[in-house]
Order: sequence, then C-alpha cells, then structure tokens
Amino acid sequence: MTDPSSPGAGLPLAGTRIIEVSSFVAVPLAGMTLGQLGADVTRVDPIGGAADYNRWPLTDAGESLYWASLNKGKRSLAANFRDPEAQALIADLVVDAGVLISNVAGRDWLDHDALAARRPDLVHVQLLGRANGGAAVDYTVNAAMGFPLVTGPAGVSSPVNHVLPAWDVAAGLYTALAVSSAVRRRDATGQGARIVLPLEDVALATVGNLGYLAEAQFGGPDRERLGTAVYGTFGTDVVTSDGVRFMLVALTPRHFADLTGLTGTTEAVKALETALGVDFRDEGTRFRHRDTLSALIRSWFREHTAEEAAAALAASSVLHERYRTFRELAADPLVTDNPMFSRLDQPRIGPHLAPGLPMSIDGTHEAPRPAPANGDDTAEVLTTRLGLDADRLADLTARGVVKTSAPTETKDRQ
Repeated sequence: MTDPSSPGAGLPLAGTRIIEVSSFVAVPLAGMTLGQLGADVTRVDPIGGAADYNRWPLTDAGESLYWASLNKGKRSLAANFRDPEAQALIADLVVDAGVLISNVAGRDWLDHDALAARRPDLVHVQLLGRANGGAAVDYTVNAAMGFPLVTGPAGVSSPVNHVLPAWDVAAGLYTALAVSSAVRRRDATGQGARIVLPLEDVALATVGNLGYLAEAQFGGPDRERLGTAVYGTFGTDVVTSDGVRFMLVALTPRHFADLTGLTGTTEAVKALETALGVDFRDEGTRFRHRDTLSALIRSWFREHTAEEAAAALAASSVLHERYRTFRELAADPLVTDNPMFSRLDQPRIGPHLAPGLPMSIDGTHEAPRPAPANGDDTAEVLTTRLGLDADRLADLTARGVVKTSAPTETKDRQ
C-alpha cells in the first residue's frame, strides 16, 4: 500500500520497488526514469562508488555532476561486493523488492534463476553489451552501426563520432519500458519476467527500424556525408550578418514556399525549376538540388541580423532553431522558463535548475529530487526492508560489509 503523502504517490509506478546495480548511462537513466514515474529505486554500489561515481564533468570540489544528474531521486546503499554476507543482503533486497535492473555481468548472486527460485514473480532485467555476453559500450557499438562514416562534412574520410551516447540513452529508455511492461503483466497475471537487453541489439534494431539496413539490402547507394543537410528533404544551416547560425528544415511544400518567400527567392527558385525541368514541391527533388537551393537561401541571411532572421522565421511555418552552446542553452528560456525544470538544491554541489520527467502527467511535472551520496541510505534500507536491528547494522558497518552515513550526513531526499 502506497503512502498517499509520499512523493510520487499519484504517479503511475507508485508502489513499485526496484533494486538497481549499475554504472554509467543506460541503467542509471532507466532507474532515474522509473523513479520519476513513481517507483522507489535503490541503487546498490560498491563502497566508495562504482566506476561512474566520479565521472566527468566535475565541480571544482571534485563532485561528479554526471552522477548527480543521472541518479536523482534514488536511494543509495553501499556494500562490499566481494563479501558473501553483503552479496546475500543484496540478494535479499532484490527478493524483497521484486524488480532488479542491472548492467553488471558475472555475479552469480544476481543470477535470475537463483533469485527467481526465491521469488517466482521476480522481474529481472539484464543489460548486456552484446547478445553473446561480450563486452561493449556505446562508443564501440556505434562504430559498427555505420553512422560515424556518414557523419560530418563532405570530403572527410575518417570516422566522425557523435558526442551524444545515443545507444545508451535508447537502451536506458527500453529498460524502463521493459520494467513497466513486465510489472503491468505481473500485476495482471502474477507472472515474473527474465528480460535480456543487449546494447548492440538496441542499436541494430534502431538502424533497421529507420530503414538503413533495408536500403542496403535492396542495393541502395552508399550514404554520403551531408554535413548539416537532411537526407531526403531540404535542410541547411545559415549564418546571419552578425555571425549567428541557424538550422532550417523545410519538410513540406508550404515550409519551402514560406522559406523562399521570406528570403525573396521565390522567382529565382521558379526559374531554377523551369531551367532544370523539376518541381521543388517534391522533397526528394529539393534534397537532390540542396546545394543550389542552399546558396540562394543563404544570401538573404548574410544580409540580415540574427534578430531580423529570428523574427522573420517566427512569422513563417519554416522549422528552425538557433545553434547554441551548452552555456547559452543553460541561460536560455528553453531552460529558465520551462516547467520541466525546477530549482534543485543538490547536496555537495549546490542549487541549480534540473529537469524532471520530460512528460507532464495530469498536467504537471514532478519536481526532481536530489541524488544521494554513496551509502546515504544504507541504514534506512536495511532496517526498513530487511528488518536489521541497530546492533546488526553497527556490526556490518564495523566489519566493512556495508557503508552507512553518519546521521548528520543523511539528507531528506524523499
């Protein structure tokens, strides 16, 4: 029974308890997302933190902004993963919670069969690098997916890796979806689930779902590097007279007509159509002649300021946005006036605007809650979930089986 006064009590996953054993992006993102949907998520880490606990970017004091950003709203339990007693406690917590998400491999005490023997309705989600059990990370998976060889400006022959860990993000959201789906089935039937999600398969499925693999199988041409152009339609970047760069996309005939209208190139484009014997209402035709069209469009922007360009674009149907740095974005109304963001006073780091769940639920965005420090909630979790008394807890702490925070260190993040 969920306490109606507890945070997230009215959210879809309220009452669901999850144990997370993870590191880096995908599973931490999944756990945070599930927590933002109302689940009670306890992240279990080695004493001192997993490999991502001090990952860049860092504050001047050495605190990880990465960790704090990807672990908001969770509880933290710290234990000695090499100690059989700690392993048994973690297994007990998984059995008690009923849901485990993990990207940690090779730990028998987290094995599905052993845990499900104790709790048949267990939902067990394991993220692997590869389907064969081999190790892989976003950056190595991405190398095989074709994108680095078509990313970047024309004329570049070497691979260009994108900065966004796209496969990790997709895998994290697939993990959250897997848990939500499995919990729904368990609620309806009482049946547990063993779910294995290879990161490589997330990427392969995406490449296939976008049509890239089918294109290759049916003998389509090798994709070329397009720079900022958009494959199959008209998209281009432009620079204003004061050096500000915008991205423009004209997906439909209306978009393109508005773009030529505001740039005063309508007649020139019609003349080009006549000379080439083509119809630019077709997006494929716009794509094939993108270089010529871009040259016409860009000349107007070179003669106008960013303010003038933004006003003209805002009055049209043209899809557009100004390129921003992270620093510019952080100060932009996209962040500062966005109800998804709220002021978060993160212990050890300080107050800042932090995002909650991207979707609103029943018209509101749940405010983000701070991330814990390693072991902040060990005592609370072990006493409330496993019923350990103070003497047992003190003994475990003294022997280094678990790490607990001093009372003054523990923050009320719930």
